[in-house]
Amino acid sequence: MIAGLDGLVGLTTAALWGGLIVFLRVGAAMIVLPALGEQMLSVRVKLVLSLALTSIVAPAVLPGIALPEPTFGHFVSALVTESLAGLFVGLMLRLFILAIQIAGSIAAQSTSLAQVLGSHGLDPLPAIGHVLTLSALALLMATGFHVKAAAYMVLSYDLLEPLQFPDPVAIADVGRHRIGECFTLGFSLAAPFVILSVLYNLTLGVINKAMPQLMVAFVGSPVITFGAISMLLLCAPVILTVWLGAVEAFLANPMR
Repeated sequence: MIAGLDGLVGLTTAALWGGLIVFLRVGAAMIVLPALGEQMLSVRVKLVLSLALTSIVAPAVLPGIALPEPTFGHFVSALVTESLAGLFVGLMLRLFILAIQIAGSIAAQSTSLAQVLGSHGLDPLPAIGHVLTLSALALLMATGFHVKAAAYMVLSYDLLEPLQFPDPVAIADVGRHRIGECFTLGFSLAAPFVILSVLYNLTLGVINKAMPQLMVAFVGSPVITFGAISMLLLCAPVILTVWLGAVEAFLANPMR
């Protein structure tokens, strides 16, 4: 009877220790994950989501992890290594949110709408940036991001070895590549608004040259505002579709 209880205690301890190791990575990633780790969510909600995600990820990855003895020294080592790994894999996804925010900021600056409701919300974004960001988050969750996030966390153990310090050189190379792609994607998404801004300014220049007595600013301001809103109405579905395709392509092959 005592031997059976000792075995049960040993299995419970091993399960809890393994779950804690996985939770360290999942919890760190949850801080910066898109949608699931937004600032508008309370810490309690994030904690519950982290525990739920851990319960999904742990059974898939624990058989491949050589767990050390549950000592304080091993816990501190796991806390450092797994937290760094979790933050890194979470930031790789967070960059896609930064890309859509960059697109909104470029679009607003190009069309002179940067100061319209610019201070509204948690992030200091213009109105176009808020519309695109919230729409992107809603679209992401509507397409089953919680399932994809669990699969991504499982795959992260192939990208970064558990309980090992990440290679700084590899992290720097991947981070530089992903940040460059983030800015490229953001500018590409805002390209219609940049083109509209160029055509608008060229047109105003021609009109001002032809009729110097006309106050082109009074005529042009309503036109660019209406044009920007109309462009947002027409291009937002395409922008969000392209952005979602980039996110899904990364989730399908994060090693590229």
